[in-house]
Amino acid sequence: MPRSRSVVPVAAPPAGRAPRRRRGMALVEALVGGVILGVGLAVLLGIASRSLTSQMGGERRLVAAWLADDVLNMVLAEGPETWPRLFDESSTFDAPFEEYAYEVIIDDLGRGNPYRVTAIVSWGDGDRERIEVETLVAPRLGEEEPREPEEELDREQRWFELEEGADAQAG
Repeated sequence: MPRSRSVVPVAAPPAGRAPRRRRGMALVEALVGGVILGVGLAVLLGIASRSLTSQMGGERRLVAAWLADDVLNMVLAEGPETWPRLFDESSTFDAPFEEYAYEVIIDDLGRGNPYRVTAIVSWGDGDRERIEVETLVAPRLGEEEPREPEEELDREQRWFELEEGADAQAG
């Protein structure tokens, strides 16, 4: 005769309560998740802050390079001999660039040689940041010729002449 086995039912935990071994584990998991989330957000904010600082630094260097180019173009336009008589060799720029200062150093390398022109643009407080641009500028030789046209140019009349010529070719 076959033997029957009896199954003893295991009592289920009361509704709404976790088994004894898991009691408190949800709280630990929530705390660990919160710590991981907090560390992740702190790293993300640090990266964003460094990125913004780097972008602002690059923007300031770009403006400083543009201002140095402007100063060097003025030296080129006026000539290295004349420029120091017309402008200060060191000063701050006008608004909106008043936080930037410049210094221009013009070295005469001797007769027949170009001038070495160095433009230094600095900005910032305390330990100032700066860029330095150096170039060679040839001296102006001889008398300057007037740069005015021999005849006055009537631009309106010239435009009508070109329009009439274009209409004649098209028609």
